[in-house]
Amino acid sequence: MKNKSFAAVATARCAQDAKSPRRRAAGLYAFAATIAASVAILACGALVPAGTAEAQINRIISIGGAKRTAMITVTIGKTEDVRTDNSFVELQVGDPEVADVNPLTDRSLSILGRKSGTTRVTAYGEGRKPIGVFDVEVTHDTSMLSATLAKRFPYAKLKVSSVNGRIMLTGTSPDAVTLDKAVAIARQFGPEVINSVSVMQPQQVMLEVRFIEANREAGRELGVQWNSSGNRYLANIGNRTAASQLPVTPTGSSVWKQPGVTAGGQNVKSSELPISPVVAAGVLSGTAPFGFLIGKLIAGGLSADVLVNALEQKGMARSLAEPNLVALSGDTASFLAGGEFPVPVPGSLGTVSIEYKRYGVGLAFTPTVLADGVINMKIEPEVSQLDTSNPVQVAGISVPPLIVRRASTTVELRDGQSFVIGGLLQSQGQTAQQQLPWLGDIPVLGLLFRSAAYQKNETDLAIIVTPRLVRPARPGDNIRTPLDNTLPPNDVDFFLMGKPEVTPQMAKVAAGADRPMTGHMLDLPAGGAYVSVKN
Repeated sequence: MKNKSFAAVATARCAQDAKSPRRRAAGLYAFAATIAASVAILACGALVPAGTAEAQINRIISIGGAKRTAMITVTIGKTEDVRTDNSFVELQVGDPEVADVNPLTDRSLSILGRKSGTTRVTAYGEGRKPIGVFDVEVTHDTSMLSATLAKRFPYAKLKVSSVNGRIMLTGTSPDAVTLDKAVAIARQFGPEVINSVSVMQPQQVMLEVRFIEANREAGRELGVQWNSSGNRYLANIGNRTAASQLPVTPTGSSVWKQPGVTAGGQNVKSSELPISPVVAAGVLSGTAPFGFLIGKLIAGGLSADVLVNALEQKGMARSLAEPNLVALSGDTASFLAGGEFPVPVPGSLGTVSIEYKRYGVGLAFTPTVLADGVINMKIEPEVSQLDTSNPVQVAGISVPPLIVRRASTTVELRDGQSFVIGGLLQSQGQTAQQQLPWLGDIPVLGLLFRSAAYQKNETDLAIIVTPRLVRPARPGDNIRTPLDNTLPPNDVDFFLMGKPEVTPQMAKVAAGADRPMTGHMLDLPAGGAYVSVKN
């Protein structure tokens, strides 16, 4: 059924009344009564006394004779109507930028919050006589924030309040991620947020980091070295790599050392460096593998040595570092297993200060356990070591640089899962050739006058991380240590038998033996006497 307007209904009634005089008179009487009632209602509303309007305001404050100053809390952008227990003539606001205060009657007023903060309002009576004060606090609209958080995180028990113009969150959160998101939403309602929320079950995460590095190197060297020495000179032709490694002693039992070099506190001269076939053969065989002395020529005080180097070397080095660190979910933990070395820093007026640089195995990570059990981690592992082969001169002091392997990343894994967060595959090749001019270029015969070397290095590095959710051990639980499977040896075991440590299985066999067994002695009582364990 369609709704009809008030004009349409009145027109239809008038048309019906025009056909019947009696019905027309009754209609006019009813219409006049309706108009009279409406006018009476409007007149009564216009003549409502002020006391009736004040009676509709429920909030009443005391501004005169109260022991404690009243506090009125208003939300930003909203109004609050209050009544006073005494009449006033004028109101004065301490900070109009915080709130607007407008009097309604001599006993009521309206307060509009403008910005967060507090201000004081003074009420005056006749003759501007102060009759009382009250405080106004303007806060953020926490009701909308509370509804937003309740809808976004129904499983969290969060409470929102306003304290001194700041938003304060209280209650409990199931995890740190939920708490971080709630704080981020609260900052959209106010720049300053006080976080007083506690995590229901804070979890601890242990991170296992493995640095696995493999160094492979291979080298080949083939060449002929001619070395001659006289009474006042020492000469060399060819590769001197092996020769430069020979020791120098004051007695002159060295080979191929440059004259004028101080060794052992004395100035070494060429005449003090005789080349003995026996000494040279012994030294060369140790410093240059597969090298041997072919012959020695002596003529007129001049001696010449010929050394043929045929060297092929291969090497494999593996290093493994496994730092482990435990941190609370949401917190950052770090550690360093290494040391510090001093580095001189030049200053003004020629002064030099010292700074210490760290090196070793370091780890810093921040785990965050998500609601579904996924562990979000920011990881910064590092392995560094001193490189003494390439020192740097700083203020006249030789400082070794650092060889650093570092990674910084953020990953998400579950408990026990592993992931490679970094890797390095590096290959280096180097060739070197030394020869006598012109003679080394002769085919076939040139081999006698040149020396060539080839070196190749490969480095393969991988960084693997594994997070684990851990709990502290209960009281009375035994925690395994690296020394659980070994026992310290006594003098017989260490010096006579050469055993640096003893296993618990050996000690158990010794404890159940009927008679002493040959072998090392353990400091374990068995029937009031020491027992021996057979190897």
